[in-house]
Amino acid sequence: MSGPFAQGAAATVTQDEQSGRTMTNLLNLTLPELEAWTQSELGEPKFRAMQLWQWIWQRMARDFDTMTNISRPCRELLAAKACIVWPEVSAVEESRDGTTKFLLRLEDGAQIETVLIPSDSREGVRRWTQCLSCQVGCTMGCTFCSTGQMGFERNMTMGEILGQILVAREHLGDTRLHWPILRNLVFMGMGEPLLNLKEVMRSLESLNNDKGLGFSPRRITVSTCGIEKGLKELGESGLAFLAVSLHAPNQAVRERIMPKAARWRLNDLMAALKSYPLKTREHITFEYLMLGGVNDSLEHARELAPLVSAVKGKLNIIVYNAAEGSPYQAPSEERILAFEKYLWSKDITAIIRKSKGQDIKAACGQLKAARQKDTAAADADPKNCE
Repeated sequence: MSGPFAQGAAATVTQDEQSGRTMTNLLNLTLPELEAWTQSELGEPKFRAMQLWQWIWQRMARDFDTMTNISRPCRELLAAKACIVWPEVSAVEESRDGTTKFLLRLEDGAQIETVLIPSDSREGVRRWTQCLSCQVGCTMGCTFCSTGQMGFERNMTMGEILGQILVAREHLGDTRLHWPILRNLVFMGMGEPLLNLKEVMRSLESLNNDKGLGFSPRRITVSTCGIEKGLKELGESGLAFLAVSLHAPNQAVRERIMPKAARWRLNDLMAALKSYPLKTREHITFEYLMLGGVNDSLEHARELAPLVSAVKGKLNIIVYNAAEGSPYQAPSEERILAFEKYLWSKDITAIIRKSKGQDIKAACGQLKAARQKDTAAADADPKNCE
């Protein structure tokens, strides 16, 4: 394969099982790449690419035969050279609070998770936020994170990242273009976005296209645990808000609970954030996961306050959602409230966010880990060897 999309060729193409032909998965092409592919592979003008783009991302079509404003010969050529492959739903679990977690199977059999979180209602219609994964597993190894304990398999492609949104919208029956019920996206699922910067940036550019999924940058947040590489590029792009998984008030705690992220020292991270480009009314969101007896004391709050107040931002205090086998536990409500009260006394906007979906293992990586454990147990059962 040649052309402007050749650099992602390994992730862009798939093998047709019946014919053995190499097929291009159109989910993996940005609009400029799709325009180039349409011209080189189909001999069609640019407007044909726009028609395809809208069918794929707005009408969520998977079958070329449904694309009725495209001529039959062109549809037949598309079917011979291309495909539209979504992630496959392996499991869906819904919490009492409405939070819905999906275990998705990618084309190579790898599994990832995405979560739908209910938010505000407007005119009697519930709105949703989706938590997206960007890697299969994670290389960072944060000690409190189920995904971090799985290890890293590979980066996800743009098509796999955005395919999560198509799955969610189909589940919600969300077909409205101008006021969809899926309103916000957060890159806070499996993986570290800045370690898959190329595909995440391609995803953001495609998301911002108003002829496709049409998500404003103000409705997208990218969360990092503090990776120097890529932070500047993300900020200069203006394609999303920034959230930083801080979780530690000092370098010692950071090294204990986030050993790989701690290689970029906390003081250096905070210094970089002071110069992070922000638009008017923008701010950085700091995520602080409270772990009982680890980072939840008043002394920790006193250390945290000057770090956060030096940056234009706000702090989300997250109550730990305990995972099976984890060495950590949630702090007491008394300690949580005292922590929050101290930060407010220092004029820091601090909001307690209780974890949703606790009854369905909605925290990052928990459902996949549980399924892997169940599979391993079944494989080890002597009855399955008969």
